[in-house]
Amino acid sequence: MSERATGNKSTCEEPTERRTGSSPFNSLLVHYLLRYWLPPALWMSLIFILSAQPSLPRHPEVLLDLVLKKAGHMMGYGILAFLLWRAFSRGQGALSRSALAAAFVVSILYAASDEYHQSFVPERNGTPVDVGFDAVGALVALLVVGSLGRKGRRR
Repeated sequence: MSERATGNKSTCEEPTERRTGSSPFNSLLVHYLLRYWLPPALWMSLIFILSAQPSLPRHPEVLLDLVLKKAGHMMGYGILAFLLWRAFSRGQGALSRSALAAAFVVSILYAASDEYHQSFVPERNGTPVDVGFDAVGALVALLVVGSLGRKGRRR
């Protein structure tokens, strides 16, 4: 007779781990995805939603409106680059050149795709100039991350 039939176990059920299909690996993967990749995915979704709006609020002063919008581009993509760096480096440190480079490249690719997306939205247009502002914002954020990482390593 098998172990189950002889009653050596209190129940004939398999362990919960096997029944539900969950394992420590699955829970670690879910935790990793939620902790590191959900924030940039949500931020990219917010950028997409804002880009899909036919019109955004405008400041009556034309020059100030332009400055605010370009600063918004830089800040938005600076935040995206930071979140992507965090996901790519998985908290391993600011000096990971591959994580910094990957965050920059993905930010720029997303900026270009966002401008292309805007070209299909009524009353909006996509411009390479905005991709440039996005790139500057991403670069500044990643330079700050890198410099803070160097300072932390010297201590």
